[in-house]
Amino acid sequence: MRVADLNPTELWTIFNDITQIPRPSHHLEQITKYVFDFGKNLGLETYVDEAGNVIMKKPATPGLENLKKVVLQAHLDMVPQKNSDTVHDFTKDPLKVYVDGDWVKATNTTLGSDNGIGLSSILAVMQSKTLKHGPLEALITSDEETGMFGAFGLKPGALTADILVNTDSEDEGELFVGCAGGIDLTATFRYKDVVGIPEGDIAMKLNLTGLKGGHSGVDIHLGRGNANKLLFRFLKIAVAEFEARLAWVSGGTLRNAIPREAFAVVTIPHQLKNDFIEAVVEIEEIFRREHSEQEPTLSFKVEETELPSTLIPEEIQDDLINAIEGARNGVARMITSLPGVVETSSNLAIVQTIAGEAKVQILIRSSAETMKESLASSLESVFALAGAKVELSGSYPGWQPNMESPILAVMQTGYQNLFGVQPKVNVIHAGLECGIIGAACPGMDMISFGPTIRFPHSPDEKVNIPSVQKYWDYLVYVLENIPTK
Repeated sequence: MRVADLNPTELWTIFNDITQIPRPSHHLEQITKYVFDFGKNLGLETYVDEAGNVIMKKPATPGLENLKKVVLQAHLDMVPQKNSDTVHDFTKDPLKVYVDGDWVKATNTTLGSDNGIGLSSILAVMQSKTLKHGPLEALITSDEETGMFGAFGLKPGALTADILVNTDSEDEGELFVGCAGGIDLTATFRYKDVVGIPEGDIAMKLNLTGLKGGHSGVDIHLGRGNANKLLFRFLKIAVAEFEARLAWVSGGTLRNAIPREAFAVVTIPHQLKNDFIEAVVEIEEIFRREHSEQEPTLSFKVEETELPSTLIPEEIQDDLINAIEGARNGVARMITSLPGVVETSSNLAIVQTIAGEAKVQILIRSSAETMKESLASSLESVFALAGAKVELSGSYPGWQPNMESPILAVMQTGYQNLFGVQPKVNVIHAGLECGIIGAACPGMDMISFGPTIRFPHSPDEKVNIPSVQKYWDYLVYVLENIPTK
């Protein structure tokens, strides 16, 4: 079966179209035009603001003008993730999507169901001539995945809605009433490359691959391996026991994705080659044993390669390795009042060396502002002590729960009426745009829900087909039952 033939067809047809439009963050020209033209062709008031957000407005169904105004919200961009052996240009190539049982997937890349399903549902609502609803606005933000730039750029007064329905959560049957805030840490080591390789040295390339990765908010509690942490754990051994010198390292690609792959080239004395290879085999077995359930396809291999032309200075190499070894990664604290929900975490997302610079990027999340600041300060200290220049940037607020929310009450009743059970009400550790939008639109009642999406921000991303039908039916019900003004 084709994706476009799935039910509800009005949603899946649009989603199929979207998968054929390249839309990684910061490359949104084509998808912005598609969404803008979509609204204009429907005869709706549609415009693109200075931040690249697309805003639409649709009048109420006749007779329902007295319902509170709702803004439906999603984002334009997707996370571009693929394995290193996959040939795909996210700025040019369409996704290869297919149906696999109850799931829709993409071939060896992210699917973009985060947040493409939400975006498709909003456009389907705007297109429908049969749905019943009060006055509607649509806010489709730009560059959410790399820093929520569209939400930050939203001008006060751009929206006049009373209620915001965010479509960017990923567990059908759960309503989210709060989310974590975040802040980015960038640590930079600058140096002058060392020219010349020690006489008698050979070069060895280390390849750590096969990890699952995933969303650094949604999946951080699953105990998956972080490719950067694992690689640098071995690099410390390589320096101490094999006189290794680091030429370059490259691990991770996105701040909000758990790194799945990491690579490095080191030089070692030629007579230590066999022992070095044996050490890689031994540490691979250790890694596999430690992560046997979470990472069944973990691979750590080594191969001889061409000698590099330069090396990283020994003192910088040691400082970088020690700092990454010492940097906290993963879950730092849980919310005691909400069992199983992460409060504070960090994702050691990217390590790259190029042209006399080693750069480390970490995304810190917390639903407690003070804990976000505390963990950021702790990591800042680790890298500052190692001699790096440390910058904290892109801080965004969390979204504080309101358990007395009128839209929450409507949605709880609606889910019970439709499906015979109560939905779960939760706080999500991932960052949603609600807190930022709420700052520009004080007093707006907000909630987030969505279909079931698994392994977002990784090439294993998939969306559950039956959950999309439930999500759509639920959205239709909610829009018909919005409270009056």
